[in-house]
Amino acid sequence: MKKQEITFCPRCGEKMEEAEVAGRIRKVCPACGFVMYRNPVPGAGVLVEMDDGIVLVRRGQPPFVGWWALPAGYIEEDESVEQAAVRECKEETGLDVELLELFGVYSFPEGPVQSGIIIFYRARPVGGELRAGDDAQDVGVFPPDGLPEKLAFRTHREVLARWVRLQSQEPEPQPPDILIREALPEDEAAVLRLLPLIPSNAGMDDADLRAAAQRFRERLAMDILVAEVDGEVVGFLALSFVPVLSGMRALIDDLAVSPTCRRQGIGRALVEAAIQKASRRGASRLLVDTSRGDAAAREFYHASGFEGGGIAPLRIR
Repeated sequence: MKKQEITFCPRCGEKMEEAEVAGRIRKVCPACGFVMYRNPVPGAGVLVEMDDGIVLVRRGQPPFVGWWALPAGYIEEDESVEQAAVRECKEETGLDVELLELFGVYSFPEGPVQSGIIIFYRARPVGGELRAGDDAQDVGVFPPDGLPEKLAFRTHREVLARWVRLQSQEPEPQPPDILIREALPEDEAAVLRLLPLIPSNAGMDDADLRAAAQRFRERLAMDILVAEVDGEVVGFLALSFVPVLSGMRALIDDLAVSPTCRRQGIGRALVEAAIQKASRRGASRLLVDTSRGDAAAREFYHASGFEGGGIAPLRIR
């Protein structure tokens, strides 16, 4: 679903223009000065624990039709986040629930549709009957070791993984302190060391690396972000910008994370930083060529919100 573009000022009706405000390209009214800020939309989700498992809903509406997800939805303007969680659970599962604790807060700048924040609660049923809501195909209870493979939305997968670890009493890994920043000249060696880790770059020889080093130094139409943990560069992302007649496009050229630091949120942090940088530059879409990676990389991009394979787009404005 395409986000609605604001053409006229909601305050005075004048046609809006684009201008840089607080470091970002925004819609601004030239007549009254109104600035259109795009803020994350809040939502609520519920982990309903029932019969030694968790309640999941099989989606009947796009995106991810036929995939499973936690009962969740956006918060109405006249309700609290707790009320929204209880309401969404009733609508999607038929269950009346008691909220037990706030379980986690997750951001999803990649969408779908638009940037948001979702607040998850643990809950237990206190009434009602388990049944699928009108916009769902099915509803079910799944044990911690039997969750379905097709789980929609990155935030749902992450919070469910945390819940599963707690059920098995496995110690929850502590994410490292990740610093995402612009690459500096002294980062050249670390970036070149990581570059061949990308499957399509595996055959790079000394001449290829020397050419890559030259491009690193010039960077005429490319930004390079690095991920630093404990003072060491452990990942990088190369981001290019291409102006087209319909607007600006951003392209992730390369993304690599050191094998010893994978599955710690570093790749996700790099992508989220790229989304924010592309948005500040006025790009409406972020693209990535998923065919350059392996199956794990394609799954990562899919989990990050990119659509399909090949040249996969992610709408960010």
